[in-house]
Amino acid sequence: MKTQRIKIESGQIVELYVRRDQETVRYYSSVAIRVNEWAWKKRRQGLSWVTIKNILRTMQRVLSASSKNHAIPFSQDGLAIPERDKLQMKVKSRTNVSYSWEQTLRIVEQLKSIDSLGQARREQYSTLFFLAAASGLRIGELLALRTDDIGKNTIRVDESLDRAGVIGPCKNVAAYRTVVLVDAEGQAAMNTLKQFAKHDGLVFHSKQNGPLAETTILTQALHPAVKALNLPKAGMHAFRRGCNRRWELARVSSAVIRQQMGHATADMTALYTGEIPIEQVAQHLQLEPNGAAIAA
Repeated sequence: MKTQRIKIESGQIVELYVRRDQETVRYYSSVAIRVNEWAWKKRRQGLSWVTIKNILRTMQRVLSASSKNHAIPFSQDGLAIPERDKLQMKVKSRTNVSYSWEQTLRIVEQLKSIDSLGQARREQYSTLFFLAAASGLRIGELLALRTDDIGKNTIRVDESLDRAGVIGPCKNVAAYRTVVLVDAEGQAAMNTLKQFAKHDGLVFHSKQNGPLAETTILTQALHPAVKALNLPKAGMHAFRRGCNRRWELARVSSAVIRQQMGHATADMTALYTGEIPIEQVAQHLQLEPNGAAIAA
């Protein structure tokens, strides 16, 4: 009798969990179908897949931020994007904006002409842009940076600011790293950082000592500066792409770059380089009198 009762109870438990799993699968399947239907409706209205994915990404952020456990309500993995469109998206991604070190210097100089910025805020943004361009840190990693993360020539990354404005774990395992800044650009950024970071806690904080918001950085400083300089408009990630490209053109080992950038795969490191502008190609590739190519 006891053995029979155990079998019955075990069967009930198994049935309960199987039913729950089936309900979960049905729920997410129905969500995936609705997301695809909505996406194709917008595609037929003329929106590009890039725009559609950006809208869905924004929806994910808003819904996850408003939920109790900050869980992402749906995935974009099930989007039925035609292979031809996927190829075009990959080609377009090669032309993503990246700010070089020289452009960063111009952007920082332009901050001096933005009258709405006070001296303290101008120094803060200048330091932030220098460090972003020299280190390749993600914006979430920069905004979670604390003074005790700063070494002699290194930056320790062990936290990140998420899209809900909460400081917590990094993006992936590879993101936990120590970035070494010993090249000329890195040394310039470290000198600026050490002169600026003379307080405890967050390096880049708001007036209430909380983390800065990326949207504030863009609207108050970066976008007005690049507009005045006639540079392409982009987010903070453009500094990260520029850093990746600079290290590759300097012939730094791909393994070192991957570790410095915190990339999970070598493919991601290669993707960040993108299409190198013709002017930069000409600067880095010259010809000897005998016609042999040499590095600039």
